[in-house]
Amino acid sequence: MEGYIYSDIFATKGLEYLIIIAFLTMLIPFGVILNRQVKMTRKLHNTVGILSAAILKIPQGLFYSRNHTWMFMEKSGTAKVGLDDLLLHLTGEVNILSLRSPGEMVNKGDLITEINQQGKILQIVSPVSGKIMETNVQLTKQPAILNDDPYGKGWIYKIKPTNWMADVKSCYFAEEAANWSANELVRFKDFMASTMKNNSQEESMIILQDGGELVDHTLSAMPAETWKEFQNEFLTLYHL
Repeated sequence: MEGYIYSDIFATKGLEYLIIIAFLTMLIPFGVILNRQVKMTRKLHNTVGILSAAILKIPQGLFYSRNHTWMFMEKSGTAKVGLDDLLLHLTGEVNILSLRSPGEMVNKGDLITEINQQGKILQIVSPVSGKIMETNVQLTKQPAILNDDPYGKGWIYKIKPTNWMADVKSCYFAEEAANWSANELVRFKDFMASTMKNNSQEESMIILQDGGELVDHTLSAMPAETWKEFQNEFLTLYHL
């Protein structure tokens, strides 16, 4: 038919179609990667969690010292001593550097051990005076026990007290211990707010969740200098 020209649109537009198909094909793996990153970020946040008073374990029947140790008097008259759950939530997983030997005498406020995380160290002092009867050497072989079960298998010493009634007068017990732990968490948040003034925005994002809540294991992301400041503010106490 004169005056009629047949055009094959698939032939004339073939290059454009190929480009569009190639572009869409490139978007698929990009979307998969992006979705995977979002899921990983959510998983990280869920794994780390928010540090709040609601997640703290505060068993009844224990005495809690201001230097974040606890004591429990056994029927034998020996007191178990360990680290409280709040301190271990702040530090994350730590190692015991040294343990004193059975038979040694300690006074309240004496250095009894050090905990370490990649060279960042906190010194722990005794909440009670007495004779060390037993040390939990299992902690040096399996340090994760300290964090996993701080009030059970994670005890550090068994001490025969020499002045028990006087030593526990300055400790917190039952509901008073729960209130004190909650107040300590608030005080720690204020401490971190002050500390973050000297930190980069990236560091601040590491230790804060959306809404400004502290993440669990906050101190693990902080430098050794912050650990020293924490030692002075929370563990080196004027009146134990």
